[in-house]
Amino acid sequence: MSDDKPLNFPIWDIEETHPDEVPAIEEGLSEIMDPELGLNIIQLGLIRNVSVKEDHAVVTMILTTPFCPYGPALMESARKKVEKIMEMSTKINYGHETWDPTMMEEGLADDWGLY
Repeated sequence: MSDDKPLNFPIWDIEETHPDEVPAIEEGLSEIMDPELGLNIIQLGLIRNVSVKEDHAVVTMILTTPFCPYGPALMESARKKVEKIMEMSTKINYGHETWDPTMMEEGLADDWGLY
């Protein structure tokens, strides 16, 4: 993960089990943009975990708002991206955390004038 990650960015399970896969997953997920905010899902801190089970990967993702009109498409894009990178079936879970700007990469919330 980048040095710009916020303090409350979770450590993904895959960082322990498959650390060689992390850069490709981070890069791939960085290609998925939130069309309203103009930032990608990594910058926004929406990917809360990536783990590998016996025969599949699991991505846990939150949204900036539960009513995000792009939410289902963003989540499906994240699932497909990890499935392609990991070359295994991938499931997506909707996380229970509530998103807030402190989850964004360092400095991005400042650019928005949120602090």
